[in-house]
Amino acid sequence: MTDAKGLLEIAKRAAAAGAAVLAQRSATGTGGDGLETTNKGEAGDWVTAFDVAAENAVREAIIAERPHDTITGEEHGTTRPEQPSGYRWSIDPLDGTTNFIRNIVYYATSVAVADSDGVWQAGVVHAPALGRIYFAARGLGAWMEAGGETTPLAGPVPGRTGLILATGFSYDPATRASQSEGLAGLMEGFADVRRLGSAALDLCLVADGTFDAYGERGLNEHDFAAGALIAEEAGCWVRRPRLESPLDGGPSTEDRLASWMCAGAFELSGKFPL
Repeated sequence: MTDAKGLLEIAKRAAAAGAAVLAQRSATGTGGDGLETTNKGEAGDWVTAFDVAAENAVREAIIAERPHDTITGEEHGTTRPEQPSGYRWSIDPLDGTTNFIRNIVYYATSVAVADSDGVWQAGVVHAPALGRIYFAARGLGAWMEAGGETTPLAGPVPGRTGLILATGFSYDPATRASQSEGLAGLMEGFADVRRLGSAALDLCLVADGTFDAYGERGLNEHDFAAGALIAEEAGCWVRRPRLESPLDGGPSTEDRLASWMCAGAFELSGKFPL
C-alpha cells in the first residue's frame, strides 16, 4: 500500500517494534549502568545498545512489508534496495538518548516516510515511558493514543497568555554558546521556556497544545521528520530546515548547525530567525 493511510499503519507497526526494545530498559541504575553507552564524538552525544537494537527492529518491520523502499536511519545510515520504489523512510530509533540513559521519560522512537517527490506522507513518534503514541498521515490529521483512547490534535490554543517556548541546545560548544546568547531575544513574548531533550517529542507537544512553539537549530532530518508532519497535520505553522538529502550525502555540519526547525501557533511564525 502506498496511500498515506496504509503507510501510516506500517509506520505505527515499525515504531512499535522500536519502542518495544526501548521498553525493556531497566528502571534501576538511573546512571545508565548496563546500557553499553558509547560517545559519538561530542560530549553528551551518546549512543547505547538500545539505539542499535531499536533501529534493527524498526528496519526489520519496514523491510518485511516494504522490501523495495529506501531506509535512512540514525545508526546505520542509508540502505538502498536494488530496485527502489522511490519511497524513503527516516528513522530515529531513540530520540532523547541522554534522557533514556538517565531514566528521564522523554524519549521515543520516531519513524517517517516520504514519497518519491520527498513529500512526507506518514509519521509516528512512539514514547513508551510516557505511554503515548503520536501519529499523522498527510491530509488525514494528527492524533495521539494514550490510555486506550485516541485524541485528535489541534495545536496550541490561539491567543492564550503565558506562552511557553520549547527549544534545545547543541552538543557543539560554539553553537551552544551562540544559542545561549540568543535565548533572551528568542524569549520575547514568551512567559517561560522548556528544554526536554527530544526534538521529536517537542514537536508533538506543540501539536497537542502543551507548548505554544518550538524552535531549535542544528537538527538532523531523522530528529524532526515524523514530529514535523504531526505538528503540520495538527494545524500548526511548521518550517523545516532546508538540508541536503541523506540520499545526496546529507548536509555539511556547518549548514546543519545554522539551520532552524520551527513549529508553533500561526501568530508566532515571525518569532524565529530565517
